[in-house]
Amino acid sequence: MDIDYQQLRLDGIYRQDQTGRLMLRIKAPAGVLSSLQVEQLCTLAEDFAQGSLHLTSRCSIELHGLAHADLKTIFPRLDAVGLTSRGACGGAVRGISCSTTLGAHFDVAQLLARRLQRHFAGNPYFEGLPKKFKISVDGDYSRSRHLIQDVGLVYVGDDDGVECFDIWCAGGLGRAPQAGFLFEKAVASNRVIPLTESIVRVYAAHTPAGKRLKSLLNDIGEERFRTLVSTDGAAHSVPSLRPTVVGAALPSKHAIIEVGIFAGEINATRFSALAQLANSYCDGFLALTADQNIALPLVQADQRDAAQQALAAAGFSGETPAEQVTFRVCPGNHECRMGLSATRDVAAHVIHALDAAGRQQSWAISGCANSCSQPQLADFGIMTSNGEKNGAGTRTPRFDLYRRSSAGLGRVVAENLDLNELLRLVNTLPAVKL
Repeated sequence: MDIDYQQLRLDGIYRQDQTGRLMLRIKAPAGVLSSLQVEQLCTLAEDFAQGSLHLTSRCSIELHGLAHADLKTIFPRLDAVGLTSRGACGGAVRGISCSTTLGAHFDVAQLLARRLQRHFAGNPYFEGLPKKFKISVDGDYSRSRHLIQDVGLVYVGDDDGVECFDIWCAGGLGRAPQAGFLFEKAVASNRVIPLTESIVRVYAAHTPAGKRLKSLLNDIGEERFRTLVSTDGAAHSVPSLRPTVVGAALPSKHAIIEVGIFAGEINATRFSALAQLANSYCDGFLALTADQNIALPLVQADQRDAAQQALAAAGFSGETPAEQVTFRVCPGNHECRMGLSATRDVAAHVIHALDAAGRQQSWAISGCANSCSQPQLADFGIMTSNGEKNGAGTRTPRFDLYRRSSAGLGRVVAENLDLNELLRLVNTLPAVKL
């Protein structure tokens, strides 16, 4: 059977290798999942993905190693618990990232992220775009993830009871990183969807295939872009097609326990154990964080000690460096066709090389220039490049090191390092000023 791998992308599927193995990316609205949803994902992982799940830096979940024949069973089972993969890959509005998961003003950010998800996700009016279109909602400016979105929304307070958001546009990473620009300040929440619609339509109408919004901005300039958006005549004419999802709101919380998940890799047994703990302590909800960890929002603050003990009994002691260091890791060549390095192995080596001060910094490694782990937003980021061929005809990966010391994107401070050079350098950080 001939498989149209390009068409599969709109259903959240990428081809992993020449044997036809597939990756399926599943959207988690605002990063929040009910224990019922987690248990269904764990069952799917056990049945089709060798029992493994990958947590992404945009709070989605990936299943790797699927066969095409598995999809006809997987999709109805996702739908049964209110989850979808539609638009998680390909030329569509991607999953709406709620970057401040369980941070400041998460209650406000979560609700807007869910509204955006219901409006744009799987909506054919916003598919067939030139390339991916990413939207995030932040509760404040502390994490700076608004800089790397096609549309980044940052909560800035309310005006006479109306919630307001700054809107940033045309950011992105990849081979040509570009920070977004402030499009409009303090936009009332009821204008966010129609204004975002107009931006998406302008992008779709004026951008060549294969290009992001940042490319359009570079081609036509900010003034022309603003004019096109302001004169878009069909604002908010598109209906929302998806119903409210299962587990539509995170319960009120008094304390948060963040569980470190090295490289975002977790097996179904361990994830299921966290779902059971969420039933006991969190009214049946947990959240995925932008650093590929899992957060438990405790309903009662005085249950923290009991919950910590239950976590330790379930194998989540939080005592190893791999659990403690903030280190975002893409799948690399472990699972991705684009990956140029074994990212999880490199990350483990780096953590081992760091001193106590270095382990207090945030880290990220990307297996290629696509920057899926957002290395330019970490205190220290590592980007893999393709080195020269060695005697065996294969390529030894090389690494560029980024450092972020201001509100913008991180900058390259060392280039073309082999692994040993990288490890010697990070062993001196962050004490040395680069």
